[in-house]
Order: sequence, then structure tokens, then C-alpha cells
Amino acid sequence: MVHIQVILGSTREGRFGVRAATWVVERLSTREDLEVELVDMRDHQLPYFDAKPPAFTLRDYPTPEVARLGQTLDRADGYVIVTPEYNHGYPAALKNAIDLTFIEWTRKPVSFVSWGGVGGARAVEQLRLVCIELEMAPLRHAVHILPDVLVPAIQAPEPFDLTLLDALQPRLTKLADDLVWWAGALAAARAATPA
Repeated sequence: MVHIQVILGSTREGRFGVRAATWVVERLSTREDLEVELVDMRDHQLPYFDAKPPAFTLRDYPTPEVARLGQTLDRADGYVIVTPEYNHGYPAALKNAIDLTFIEWTRKPVSFVSWGGVGGARAVEQLRLVCIELEMAPLRHAVHILPDVLVPAIQAPEPFDLTLLDALQPRLTKLADDLVWWAGALAAARAATPA
């Protein structure tokens, strides 16, 4: 079984990301080929990045909080980053978490669920470039939540009706199918390669 982490990148008050991440986790958890874990950036109170580059220090973490994040990320075979688009980019909390870690992400697949201007596509494009630098395999298929789905989902009362996002289910299924394939292929390749 493939262990996938759903990374909730926004920490803002009133964030829509909780609804999006809940939908992703619930829908992916119905699959028999996936074990799904939510990783919320709010649960990782990280220092601002001012340490030596983790690409060189590997698992020599600057603080216990960063060590806990690194150990959490290590468990995954692949990732789905759930992110809004802020000012044509992705959230600072997510950038900081990525910058404080490195080896945990390397040679693993990643895909994206996003919203905002043009469905969060600009944030995802930036993340794809960052993920390549981390030696990850960013996948083609993503879920972009456009205004016709986003606005009713944002305006919905609590508790949130997850079916409001189900028009996007075919995209999420394609994302998950690709993620399972790549996670299996890269896990085998990592196992066959000396550390």
C-alpha cells in the first residue's frame, strides 16, 4: 500500500484549505491502494528559515520542530500539496517548510490541489519548479478548483458538504492513479539505490 501525505499549505484564519484537504483525504481514503495522512502546516510551528541549506545538512535539523516535520515527511511515498494561490504564488508557511527540509522529499512524486486566481495554477507552476529543485517528480495531473465550484464551496455553511467538490472527482481520480504508479516506481528505485 502506498503512503500518501496530503500537505495543507495554508495557515490563514478562515482558510478554505481545511475544506479542500478534508475532501481530498476522505476521497483518497476510500481507495484500497492508498494509506492517506493529513499534514497541516498549522501543526508545525517552524522557525523562519535561517539555517544552513538542508540539501547539505540532510537530517541535521536546526530545531526539534523542524526535526518533527522532517520525520513526518519521511514516512510518505508521495504527496498531494493542497494550496491556495496568494498574490500569484503559494503560502509563505509552505515555502518555509519546504526550505527547512530536503532529503525527505527527494525522489518522491508530488501532485497538487489548488484554488484562487485561475484555479491556483500560478502557485502550482511555482511549486513544480521548486519540487524539481528538491529532486521530486511533480506530476502532470492536478485539481484546480475554479470559481464555479469554489464560490459555492466557500459560501457553504458548516458542517461542510463534501459533495460540493465532487464535480472535481474525475480529476482527483486521475491524480491518484498517477500518484500510485509513480510512488510505486520511485519507491522501488529508491530501494534499489544505495543511500
